[in-house]
Amino acid sequence: MMNINKVLLILIIVNVAFSIKGFSDRFFFDKYKFQIGAINRGDKIRMLTSAFLHVDYMHLILNMYVLYIFAPIIIVKLGVIKFLILYIGSLFAGNLLTLTYHKSELYYSAVGASGAVAGIIYGAILLNPEMRLMLFPLPIPIPGYIFGLGYLLYSIYGMKKQIGNIGHSAHLGGAIGGYALMLMVNPTIFLTSTTTVLLLGVPIVLLLLFGNKLKSL
Repeated sequence: MMNINKVLLILIIVNVAFSIKGFSDRFFFDKYKFQIGAINRGDKIRMLTSAFLHVDYMHLILNMYVLYIFAPIIIVKLGVIKFLILYIGSLFAGNLLTLTYHKSELYYSAVGASGAVAGIIYGAILLNPEMRLMLFPLPIPIPGYIFGLGYLLYSIYGMKKQIGNIGHSAHLGGAIGGYALMLMVNPTIFLTSTTTVLLLGVPIVLLLLFGNKLKSL
Protein backbone atom coordinates (compact mmCIF):
# COMPACT_ATOMS: atom_id res chain seq x y z
CA MET A 1 0.00 0.00 0.00
CA MET A 2 1.40 3.41 -0.96
CA ASN A 3 2.13 6.06 1.65
CA ILE A 4 -0.87 8.31 1.01
CA ASN A 5 -0.34 12.07 0.92
CA LYS A 6 -2.04 13.92 3.82
CA VAL A 7 -3.90 16.36 1.55
CA LEU A 8 -5.18 13.50 -0.61
CA LEU A 9 -6.26 11.64 2.53
CA ILE A 10 -8.16 14.70 3.80
CA LEU A 11 -9.84 15.10 0.41
CA ILE A 12 -10.98 11.47 0.46
CA ILE A 13 -12.22 11.77 4.07
CA VAL A 14 -14.25 14.88 3.21
CA ASN A 15 -15.82 13.06 0.24
CA VAL A 16 -16.65 10.05 2.39
CA ALA A 17 -18.06 12.08 5.30
CA PHE A 18 -20.16 14.35 3.07
CA SER A 19 -21.47 11.42 1.05
CA ILE A 20 -22.39 9.31 4.09
CA LYS A 21 -24.29 12.29 5.53
CA GLY A 22 -26.18 12.51 2.23
CA PHE A 23 -27.00 8.77 2.26
CA SER A 24 -28.93 9.10 5.53
CA ASP A 25 -30.26 12.66 5.24
CA ARG A 26 -32.40 13.28 2.16
CA PHE A 27 -32.88 16.96 2.97
CA PHE A 28 -29.10 17.44 3.12
CA PHE A 29 -28.65 15.54 -0.15
CA ASP A 30 -31.33 17.55 -1.98
CA LYS A 31 -30.00 20.84 -0.61
CA TYR A 32 -26.46 20.35 -1.92
CA LYS A 33 -26.86 18.24 -5.07
CA PHE A 34 -26.35 19.70 -8.55
CA GLN A 35 -29.69 20.84 -9.98
CA ILE A 36 -30.11 23.16 -12.96
CA GLY A 37 -33.18 25.01 -11.69
CA ALA A 38 -31.77 25.68 -8.23
CA ILE A 39 -28.44 26.87 -9.62
CA ASN A 40 -30.19 29.17 -12.10
CA ARG A 41 -32.10 30.67 -9.16
CA GLY A 42 -28.79 31.61 -7.53
CA ASP A 43 -27.87 28.56 -5.45
CA LYS A 44 -24.34 28.50 -6.86
CA ILE A 45 -22.82 26.61 -3.91
CA ARG A 46 -24.22 23.43 -5.48
CA MET A 47 -21.57 23.75 -8.19
CA LEU A 48 -19.06 22.81 -5.49
CA THR A 49 -20.96 20.74 -2.94
CA SER A 50 -22.48 18.33 -5.47
CA ALA A 51 -18.99 17.00 -6.19
CA PHE A 52 -18.70 15.73 -2.61
CA LEU A 53 -21.99 13.82 -2.67
CA HIS A 54 -22.49 10.37 -4.20
CA VAL A 55 -25.47 8.24 -5.13
CA ASP A 56 -24.42 5.18 -3.11
CA TYR A 57 -21.41 3.42 -1.59
CA MET A 58 -20.37 1.80 -4.88
CA HIS A 59 -20.32 5.19 -6.62
CA LEU A 60 -18.30 6.66 -3.74
CA ILE A 61 -15.83 3.78 -3.47
CA LEU A 62 -15.17 3.70 -7.22
CA ASN A 63 -14.43 7.43 -7.42
CA MET A 64 -12.23 7.41 -4.32
CA TYR A 65 -10.33 4.33 -5.47
CA VAL A 66 -9.58 5.88 -8.88
CA LEU A 67 -8.53 9.11 -7.17
CA TYR A 68 -6.27 7.14 -4.81
CA ILE A 69 -4.59 5.43 -7.79
CA PHE A 70 -4.06 8.44 -10.07
CA ALA A 71 -3.61 11.40 -7.73
CA PRO A 72 -0.14 10.35 -6.45
CA ILE A 73 1.23 10.46 -10.02
CA ILE A 74 0.50 14.18 -10.10
CA ILE A 75 1.38 14.91 -6.47
CA VAL A 76 4.79 13.26 -6.71
CA LYS A 77 5.75 15.00 -9.96
CA LEU A 78 4.12 18.42 -9.53
CA GLY A 79 3.30 18.85 -5.84
CA VAL A 80 0.12 19.29 -3.81
CA ILE A 81 -0.77 22.83 -4.95
CA LYS A 82 -0.85 21.93 -8.64
CA PHE A 83 -2.77 18.75 -7.82
CA LEU A 84 -5.44 20.81 -6.03
CA ILE A 85 -5.58 23.26 -8.94
CA LEU A 86 -6.29 20.34 -11.27
CA TYR A 87 -8.82 18.71 -8.93
CA ILE A 88 -10.85 21.83 -8.12
CA GLY A 89 -10.55 23.25 -11.63
CA SER A 90 -11.72 19.99 -13.20
CA LEU A 91 -14.58 19.81 -10.71
CA PHE A 92 -15.89 23.19 -11.84
CA ALA A 93 -15.17 22.48 -15.51
CA GLY A 94 -17.32 19.36 -15.31
CA ASN A 95 -20.19 21.17 -13.66
CA LEU A 96 -19.95 24.16 -16.01
CA LEU A 97 -20.24 21.93 -19.07
CA THR A 98 -23.17 20.12 -17.45
CA LEU A 99 -24.86 23.43 -16.65
CA THR A 100 -24.38 24.62 -20.23
CA TYR A 101 -25.39 21.40 -21.96
CA HIS A 102 -28.49 20.77 -19.81
CA LYS A 103 -29.46 24.43 -19.28
CA SER A 104 -33.04 23.93 -20.48
CA GLU A 105 -33.62 20.85 -18.28
CA LEU A 106 -34.54 22.58 -15.01
CA TYR A 107 -34.95 19.34 -13.05
CA TYR A 108 -31.69 17.78 -14.25
CA SER A 109 -29.63 16.81 -11.21
CA ALA A 110 -26.34 15.05 -10.56
CA VAL A 111 -23.80 14.29 -7.85
CA GLY A 112 -20.32 12.84 -7.64
CA ALA A 113 -16.61 13.59 -7.84
CA SER A 114 -16.38 12.06 -11.31
CA GLY A 115 -15.62 15.35 -13.09
CA ALA A 116 -12.75 16.14 -10.72
CA VAL A 117 -11.48 12.56 -10.91
CA ALA A 118 -11.65 12.60 -14.74
CA GLY A 119 -9.43 15.68 -14.71
CA ILE A 120 -6.92 13.92 -12.48
CA ILE A 121 -6.90 10.88 -14.78
CA TYR A 122 -6.21 13.10 -17.78
CA GLY A 123 -3.50 15.00 -15.95
CA ALA A 124 -1.82 11.72 -15.02
CA ILE A 125 -2.05 10.43 -18.61
CA LEU A 126 -0.39 13.59 -19.94
CA LEU A 127 2.41 13.19 -17.41
CA ASN A 128 2.84 9.52 -18.22
CA PRO A 129 1.15 8.68 -21.57
CA GLU A 130 2.74 5.22 -21.73
CA MET A 131 1.13 4.07 -18.48
CA ARG A 132 -0.85 0.86 -18.91
CA LEU A 133 -4.50 0.73 -17.90
CA MET A 134 -6.88 -2.21 -17.71
CA LEU A 135 -10.21 -1.51 -19.42
CA PHE A 136 -12.99 -4.08 -19.03
CA PRO A 137 -13.66 -6.26 -21.01
CA LEU A 138 -10.30 -6.06 -22.80
CA PRO A 139 -8.00 -8.81 -21.48
CA ILE A 140 -4.79 -6.79 -21.87
CA PRO A 141 -3.69 -3.37 -20.55
CA ILE A 142 -3.77 -0.49 -23.02
CA PRO A 143 -1.59 2.65 -23.18
CA GLY A 144 -2.90 5.66 -21.26
CA TYR A 145 -3.21 7.84 -24.34
CA ILE A 146 -5.46 5.27 -26.06
CA PHE A 147 -7.62 5.07 -22.95
CA GLY A 148 -7.80 8.87 -22.83
CA LEU A 149 -8.94 9.17 -26.43
CA GLY A 150 -11.51 6.41 -26.01
CA TYR A 151 -12.82 8.03 -22.82
CA LEU A 152 -13.32 11.34 -24.61
CA LEU A 153 -15.14 9.81 -27.56
CA TYR A 154 -17.34 7.64 -25.35
CA SER A 155 -18.28 10.62 -23.16
CA ILE A 156 -19.27 12.67 -26.22
CA TYR A 157 -21.35 9.74 -27.51
CA GLY A 158 -22.85 9.20 -24.06
CA MET A 159 -23.89 12.85 -23.85
CA LYS A 160 -25.59 12.65 -27.22
CA LYS A 161 -27.41 9.37 -26.55
CA GLN A 162 -28.00 9.91 -22.80
CA ILE A 163 -26.59 6.46 -22.05
CA GLY A 164 -27.38 5.18 -18.57
CA ASN A 165 -27.80 7.18 -15.38
CA ILE A 166 -24.33 8.68 -15.85
CA GLY A 167 -23.18 12.30 -15.91
CA HIS A 168 -21.29 12.07 -19.19
CA SER A 169 -21.12 15.86 -19.49
CA ALA A 170 -19.41 16.14 -16.08
CA HIS A 171 -16.92 13.43 -17.07
CA LEU A 172 -16.19 15.16 -20.35
CA GLY A 173 -15.95 18.63 -18.83
CA GLY A 174 -13.67 17.35 -16.09
CA ALA A 175 -11.41 15.63 -18.59
CA ILE A 176 -11.18 18.80 -20.69
CA GLY A 177 -10.46 20.79 -17.54
CA GLY A 178 -7.72 18.40 -16.49
CA TYR A 179 -6.19 18.52 -19.96
CA ALA A 180 -6.19 22.33 -20.17
CA LEU A 181 -5.02 22.90 -16.60
CA MET A 182 -2.19 20.40 -16.93
CA LEU A 183 -0.92 22.31 -19.97
CA MET A 184 -1.10 25.51 -17.92
CA VAL A 185 0.61 24.31 -14.73
CA ASN A 186 3.19 22.13 -16.50
CA PRO A 187 3.76 23.45 -20.06
CA THR A 188 6.87 21.27 -20.50
CA ILE A 189 4.57 18.40 -21.48
CA PHE A 190 4.17 20.14 -24.84
CA LEU A 191 7.71 18.87 -25.42
CA THR A 192 7.74 15.64 -23.40
CA SER A 193 4.32 14.32 -24.50
CA THR A 194 3.74 16.11 -27.81
CA THR A 195 1.92 13.26 -29.56
CA THR A 196 -0.43 12.67 -26.64
CA VAL A 197 -1.16 16.40 -26.28
CA LEU A 198 -2.14 16.55 -29.96
CA LEU A 199 -4.04 13.25 -29.97
CA LEU A 200 -6.22 14.25 -27.02
CA GLY A 201 -6.43 17.88 -28.09
CA VAL A 202 -8.04 17.34 -31.50
CA PRO A 203 -11.43 16.00 -30.26
CA ILE A 204 -11.47 18.66 -27.54
CA VAL A 205 -10.96 21.45 -30.07
CA LEU A 206 -13.63 19.98 -32.36
CA LEU A 207 -16.04 19.73 -29.44
CA LEU A 208 -15.44 23.35 -28.45
CA LEU A 209 -15.96 24.47 -32.05
CA PHE A 210 -19.00 22.37 -32.90
CA GLY A 211 -20.36 21.27 -29.51
CA ASN A 212 -23.41 23.51 -29.82
CA LYS A 213 -24.60 21.26 -32.65
CA LEU A 214 -24.30 18.07 -30.60
CA LYS A 215 -27.92 17.93 -29.46
CA SER A 216 -29.28 18.57 -32.93
CA LEU A 217 -27.35 15.76 -34.62
